[in-house]
Amino acid sequence: MRRYAWYSLFAKFAARQTGRPRAFVAALALILAWIVTGPIFDFSDTWQLVINTGTTIVTFLMVFLIQNTQYRDTEAIQVKLDELIRATQGAHNALLDLEDLEEETLEAFKRRYLGLARAARGDLERGLGDTGTPEA
Repeated sequence: MRRYAWYSLFAKFAARQTGRPRAFVAALALILAWIVTGPIFDFSDTWQLVINTGTTIVTFLMVFLIQNTQYRDTEAIQVKLDELIRATQGAHNALLDLEDLEEETLEAFKRRYLGLARAARGDLERGLGDTGTPEA
């Protein structure tokens, strides 16, 4: 098993569980219980500290879980896009792993494709089609 496989499994499980409606309802019920207990504890500093500390801890930990989930999803999407580029006849293989390029190189690709988009819109305005490859 991979070195940190336990974290990946935990993060996936936690993301699934906390993203469900029942998790929201449980959090809402907890906050409502805290509000209801306000008069019982005379709205004391300790009463306020309990909710502040709890929400801070949960927020802090959720940032890491969300970041893990977003990173994993983004990586999976990038691999899928790379496969589509690789498998498409006439596609530019130089676009594979584009997200890992230096900023200047990425901007050069972006300028090239913005130019192609402008040319295609001009063709549409002249009643021409906008399909095909730039080399065709």
